[in-house]
Amino acid sequence: MSKKPLILGIESSCDETAASIISENDQGNPVVLSNVVSSQVDVHKEFGGVVPELAARSHIEKIDLIVKKAVDDSGIKINEIDAVASTAGPGLIVCLSVGLSFGKAFAASLNKPFIAINHLEGHALSPKLNSKLNYPYLLLLISGGHSQYLGVKNLGEYKRLGTTIDDAIGEAFDKTAKLLGIEFPGGPQIEVLAKKGNPNKYELPKPIFNKGGCNLSFAGLKTAVLKITKKIKSDQEKFDLAASFQKTIIEILYKKTKIAFTEFEKEINPKEKKFVVAGGVAANKEIRNMLINLCKEKKFESIFPTIELCGDNAAMIALVGLEKFKLKQFNKLDFPAKPRWPLDENAIFLKGAGVKL
Repeated sequence: MSKKPLILGIESSCDETAASIISENDQGNPVVLSNVVSSQVDVHKEFGGVVPELAARSHIEKIDLIVKKAVDDSGIKINEIDAVASTAGPGLIVCLSVGLSFGKAFAASLNKPFIAINHLEGHALSPKLNSKLNYPYLLLLISGGHSQYLGVKNLGEYKRLGTTIDDAIGEAFDKTAKLLGIEFPGGPQIEVLAKKGNPNKYELPKPIFNKGGCNLSFAGLKTAVLKITKKIKSDQEKFDLAASFQKTIIEILYKKTKIAFTEFEKEINPKEKKFVVAGGVAANKEIRNMLINLCKEKKFESIFPTIELCGDNAAMIALVGLEKFKLKQFNKLDFPAKPRWPLDENAIFLKGAGVKL
């Protein structure tokens, strides 16, 4: 029986230091042997957001311990690892550099292949860790740093159908939470507060709702929330604003996702209609339920990673490493950190003032 590949994945693109060992079973499906994630919530809480220099310092302090724990938890020996996969981008360059440098040094010390991974590709493939998923499929990536609709044709082949022209959806959640006085990271707490509020209390704007295809915009919504928070005088009004904000996000995603379905079928012409939702915001149950129901309405199969794999983690990085290892797609040790690294290299950059849709 041939030895199954063992891949070490390392993730440090923002404020999670993570390491994972994965392999595969006899059917060729991935098997997670360990998945260790160390969050930095306490480091950044008093600042209300991620401070890059503090995040990088925390990565430096923890990364060797996190990798050692991942190896120990997996039950394998270090010299059994077949390749090392590290996130090379996109992300905060001071943070990326820590995991990337560590991964390169680790691979070099073992004389094993090194694989540079696009963090977004990790999210794109993450549902493969818990479900059978064949190409092509439509991906909605919604996280603190990214909001995109992508046609996933194959490993390394992506067609961007829509993106945010300003803030990412997770950023809008976190900033709204901050305005409501919730400690960082407050995004997930919006869902909790929303359950106590009236979602129809505040009429909030839906930027580029009726134009721009399946592109997204959240900056105007965030500004409207800011204006309302200055007039709020009670907890109930906070709950109502949280509920109104979440309802507005859901309405935006409902309409834009329907457009993305049409675009996907036109651009990719798939035999099977599969819709994957990944990234930290995919853990929001109200958003999940709406998208699941929309998929039933439009005859798409909805696929989500498990909740613990929605946020940043190294298992998804190791998974992409495993797929590339089997194709012998290795990288040299001088591969640079890429703070901006789109999955669709041909897509037009759509951010900043003056964007035309």
